[in-house]
Formats: sequence, structure tokens, C-alpha cells
Amino acid sequence: MAAEEGRAAIHELDLETGEHRIFASGLRNPVGMAWEPTTGALWTVVNERDGLGDETPPDYLTSVRDGSFYGWPYCYWGQIVDDRVPQDPAIVATALTPDYALGGHTASLGLCWLPAGSLPGFPDGMVIGQHGSWNRSTLSGYKAVFVPFVNGCPAGLPRDILTGFLSPDERSSYGRPVGVAIGPDGSLLVADDVGDVIWRVTGEAECG
Repeated sequence: MAAEEGRAAIHELDLETGEHRIFASGLRNPVGMAWEPTTGALWTVVNERDGLGDETPPDYLTSVRDGSFYGWPYCYWGQIVDDRVPQDPAIVATALTPDYALGGHTASLGLCWLPAGSLPGFPDGMVIGQHGSWNRSTLSGYKAVFVPFVNGCPAGLPRDILTGFLSPDERSSYGRPVGVAIGPDGSLLVADDVGDVIWRVTGEAECG
């Protein structure tokens, strides 16, 4: 466990003083982070652990509370114990349940806030770049998805924004979305580290 010290966490850094602290812990791999403007809350997408099956545990989107603990490595999706790990029940008891499941091994990496009206037909919500799985029986991810928000919380099923990255036999991919951002003109920019391009999305689209 000494090797995990300071890892699997979101850190807060004061750029003026250089002081830093752990803002939230137990987050196995929190890659993308974004602010939800209605509440001012920080949100992140997290890649969960391997070796427990295709759908267990799910990757997730969650708000991040100051001082909170989200389970890694002791437990997942709240307080479901991972019995492959030496346990500390007192720590497990403090683990919070994430807000929104994204499915197992989607490799959800990029995250940004999409204001209503930026893309035709899309309300307020979060965009997630899903790099795609490699460790499950059927592939998942390989797209950019949108999660609608109402009153600062997820409110509905994910909606595809950019798809078509997998070959018909799902044995190869034409691209793998990672970073997502809103451009100065309100379009969605999606970085693809296999196609080696940045996609600019102004409406629902499929890559070719």
C-alpha cells in the first residue's frame, strides 16, 4: 500500500504558494475533470479496476466532494468489497457511491461541459471521450457521448455524439476518442489518438 501513497487522487495546488493537498481520494484513474456551472461542483470520469468481468465494476462520472473517498483499492461502486485486496473495514465504510455509471471498461477519459445550444438539439450536460475497451469479451466505448444534466445532476441516458470508430467485425478501430473541449465557435473538439486527428463536431455525426 505504500506504493499507492498520493496516487489515485485529485490534488489541489495553490499556484502562488506551491502548497498542495489531496482534494479527493480513492479515485483509481480520474483523467478528465470539468466544472458544472450551475452548482460550481467539480466532476470527473474514472476508469475502474480490471479482472472482475465485462461490466464489473463500471467506469463512472461523479461529482467530487472535498475530502471524500471513492473506494480504490479496497472497494468499488460505493462499499462493494474487492476481496483481492487486504481490507480495512473502517476505510471501506467511508467510501461514497459515484453518481453515474458508464459501463465496464469504456475507458472514459476526456470530460467537458457542453452548454445548451452549443450543438443543435443538445441541452446542458457533459461530453465524455471514451477511448474504448481492450479487456472484455465484446468491445465498448470508442465514441464520444453526451450525458444530459438538470439542476446540476445527470438526468437521462447517454447519447452518442461521435461514433463509427470500430470496424464492422470489431477487430480494429479507425480511431479512439480521448480529449474533448468546446472550441471558440461553440463546436465540440474531440482528440483522437489513433486516427491522429482532432474532430470538429457541429451536429450529430459519424466518422468514416
